[in-house]
Amino acid sequence: MKTKTITTIALFTALLCIIAPTTIPIPISPVPLSLATFVIYFSSNILGYKKGLLCCLIYFIIGLAGVPVFSGFSGGISKLAGPTGGYLIGYFFIAFFTGFFAEKFSYSLVMQFIGMVIGTVFLDFFGTMWLASLTHTTFLQAAVSAVLPFLLGDIAKMVVAIVLAPLTKKYMIKAQLSLD
Repeated sequence: MKTKTITTIALFTALLCIIAPTTIPIPISPVPLSLATFVIYFSSNILGYKKGLLCCLIYFIIGLAGVPVFSGFSGGISKLAGPTGGYLIGYFFIAFFTGFFAEKFSYSLVMQFIGMVIGTVFLDFFGTMWLASLTHTTFLQAAVSAVLPFLLGDIAKMVVAIVLAPLTKKYMIKAQLSLD
């Protein structure tokens, strides 16, 4: 990898590590409101699926090592075993589908949005399955508390990411940061 590529991946990983811990608890849900998914939509749309996945992997490793980069300024393996552990795994699906669709359909904002939706469906599926298992509830009960309250916000994050990503790409090219 080129130094510029490594630097770009590090910058987007740092952005995720800075933004992801700040959350807003929601009284009706064990899952807090977070902008981590926005950062993953945004960065994977710009970087593509391989580098987007690498950003998620580095973030994940940093968090598992105990650095407080997960929601609520937490870290460690216990976070993976908690109610949001399945959602942390789901971040990889968002990075993959968002980045893949951004690469393959760079000319179509609709297709890029569909990629984000598919990634979010996988995130919600794995996160909800994990949550239902831990809380001994049905999938539907877990989805009502951990997916439904976030749907409009997720759509808003996707739209903002799709609008900001091309503008950011232009500035990155001017700054000669690597998108290769």
